[in-house]
Order: sequence, then C-alpha cells, then structure tokens
Amino acid sequence: MQPGEVIKAGELEIRPSEFLALAGGRALTLSVRELELLAALGRREGRIVPREELYRTVWRAPMRAADRSVDVYVHKLRAKLALALPGWQFIHTHFGFGYRFHPELSQRFHNAATTR
Repeated sequence: MQPGEVIKAGELEIRPSEFLALAGGRALTLSVRELELLAALGRREGRIVPREELYRTVWRAPMRAADRSVDVYVHKLRAKLALALPGWQFIHTHFGFGYRFHPELSQRFHNAATTR
C-alpha cells in the first residue's frame, strides 16, 4: 500500500491508505478485508488474478485446500458495488483461473441507455 494511492475505475474510487472506497462520491461500507481485496484487484485492472494470489495478498497466508474465502468476499463485494453503482459490473469470474477487475456497464443497462 502506497501513501496517497488512489485507484479509479469510472465512478468507483479506492483509497487503500485511507481505508476508503467511494462510489459516485459516497463512501462504501466495507470491511478491511473487502477493501483490501477490492484494492488488490483494482491494482491489477484488466488482468486475471488467481484466487491463490488474492488470498496471499489479502489474508497474508498460503491458501488452504478447498478454502472459499476469496469467493465469499468477492460475492459480498459484488453485492455492495451493485447497490452503490447499479448497472455496473467490476469483478469478473474466470472459472479455473481467478478474477479480473474491469468496470463494464451491464448489457441490460447499456441497451437501455442507447435506446433513449
């Protein structure tokens, strides 16, 4: 974590050193692990990050066999981000590999916006 580091992705802003994430300028209520996971993914935007690497980065320990902690926390983050920024998807699953952070407007919202 670098002092003053800011990770921006559309309306989402992550400030790891301040333990703060903003969605549309409003603070998100995230646990420390959720914020660390979001920052770990945000720092590698566009790249697939293996679950094991995320676990080592956030939990600071080797991942145990059959541990689903990363998946559970990704699920929680997705739910919170969806409430804060409807129509946007930030965390994408790559089955058998890991997760990729990349902000995308969901197809349903994109189609609605282009037909107006």
